[in-house]
Amino acid sequence: MSRVNFGAKPWMYPMPVLIVGTYDESGVPNAMNAAWGIITDTNEISISMGEHKTTENFAKTGAFTVSIATEDTVIPCDYVGIESASKVPDKFAKAGFHATKSEYVNAPLIDELPMALECKVKSFEDGILIGEIVNVNADESILTDGHIDPKKLKPIVYDPVNHSYIGLGEKVGNAFKDGMALK
Repeated sequence: MSRVNFGAKPWMYPMPVLIVGTYDESGVPNAMNAAWGIITDTNEISISMGEHKTTENFAKTGAFTVSIATEDTVIPCDYVGIESASKVPDKFAKAGFHATKSEYVNAPLIDELPMALECKVKSFEDGILIGEIVNVNADESILTDGHIDPKKLKPIVYDPVNHSYIGLGEKVGNAFKDGMALK
């Protein structure tokens, strides 16, 4: 194997494409694309996001949703990442998104995105949002036998090296089981 060094880069695979939803002080929904996020505990998500209209919103409401971008929604999901709600106040509607208020937090569920984490803000320091996941919401259309089915969800990941979105591939193994062959 011959390796090439690229220096310090924010390259990690896979990087989920997360759409963070908030309401402003008037109840207007907003969404932003954030690729630098990860589950950091059994009921916690951390997202690196800097300062945005979204951060102003959740500072006031204490809540946000994190929807999973899908193959069917690449264009609107990319749009909410390249456009600022500070410049285009109707960015959410222009993306073609429709909101339903979460039952658990003061934040919008995006009707076009079939899976979302409903979260309360735990902290936001140095550009890192940490949220408590209080509920996971999924449309019945993406369930198989009562479980979220990745083939039906069709989540996308961000390729930071080539600046592209990639669909999830086929199942290649069983977590917490296949490694038992080496025990």
